[in-house]
Amino acid sequence: MQNRILLVEDDQAIADAVALNLKIVGYDCVRFEDGRAAADSLEADHAFDLALLDIMLPGMDGFELLSYMKKYAIPVIYMTAKADAASEIRGLLDGAEDYVTKPFDMMALMVRMEKVLVRTGKLNRIYRAGDVELDDYRHEVYKAGKRVDLRPLEYNVLLFLMKHKNLTVTREQLLSEVWGFEYMGESRSVDVKISSLRRKLGLNDAIKTVQKLGYRLEDR
Repeated sequence: MQNRILLVEDDQAIADAVALNLKIVGYDCVRFEDGRAAADSLEADHAFDLALLDIMLPGMDGFELLSYMKKYAIPVIYMTAKADAASEIRGLLDGAEDYVTKPFDMMALMVRMEKVLVRTGKLNRIYRAGDVELDDYRHEVYKAGKRVDLRPLEYNVLLFLMKHKNLTVTREQLLSEVWGFEYMGESRSVDVKISSLRRKLGLNDAIKTVQKLGYRLEDR
């Protein structure tokens, strides 16, 4: 089941970009541009795992909207142009899980979202790309329904690619997230694991090499 995200943002360009990236990596996104409209909709439909709220909204601002989210136990990340410390402190003290100021990096937002979903116990931990399924509850990987044994580093590389499917991830990101910040080896280690995943899971066509950057697991 996809994690369901409520997006309340009145800037059309930002809303389009965020919604597109959420869809690309596998989230189900419901959008509103007006704070009051979003609040009024919750009585009929509040099955959301996370809300991304702007603060300066027509109808009802994000600070007031937060109380409606709390009523239905929907975790909130603010993403706003209000970069002053007083607004950030207010948002966090009122109960928001995180506070992101614009402009923000999309990958960084995805990481923050995942951490909130993990912390609140709402993260869907079954990932799919084509006929490959990764069950992170059981720490198992399947290819066309048949279990495939992976080594720990192979599993963790695949998990990172699955979490960010259809997005380009750099070798540096993989080294940092999978091998750890203190890893001092060469990026060639990433290439070796990618080659192994391609062979074991038949992902030669799905894991694309992005020249001079890294890799992208495509699932269209």
